[in-house]
Amino acid sequence: MVSSEKFTHLNKEGRARMVDVTDKEDTLREAWACGKVLMSPQTLKLIKEQGLKKGDVLGVAQTAGIMAAKQTGWLIPMCHPLFITEADLTFELKDKGTIEITSRVKTRGKTGVEMEAMTAVSVAALTIYDMCKSVDKEIIIKEIYLLEKKGGKSGHYKKNEG
Repeated sequence: MVSSEKFTHLNKEGRARMVDVTDKEDTLREAWACGKVLMSPQTLKLIKEQGLKKGDVLGVAQTAGIMAAKQTGWLIPMCHPLFITEADLTFELKDKGTIEITSRVKTRGKTGVEMEAMTAVSVAALTIYDMCKSVDKEIIIKEIYLLEKKGGKSGHYKKNEG
């Protein structure tokens, strides 16, 4: 659902600006995001067996996702740089050549961590692609979205699975 409020990221001249959060209360903020990486079953088998020349695919993707969450304010122009207090990713390997990635990011601050959670998933997925592209050119990254968020003025949000 799109809010009917005026756009807060535009200045008086209609150009982009970073929103002022100076007077907002610091509150606990938490967000979960997910995404999928589709590949051949043979590529997934190589990942499981750590049979790729570039090494531990999921270990590197885990680190890349955490690093990305911490750098989101530098990557997305209107995001505020945040002090991330926790970041974690999980990888669920499915039989048909799918890896489902879920991230969880947490902070205590003036603005939420939704973008950090989605950036973590995105960069982890891109890292999987990068580490596997030599054996599988048809890898697809898809369905990156916010699962849930807690905290802040807008409160609790959970994606409707229906």
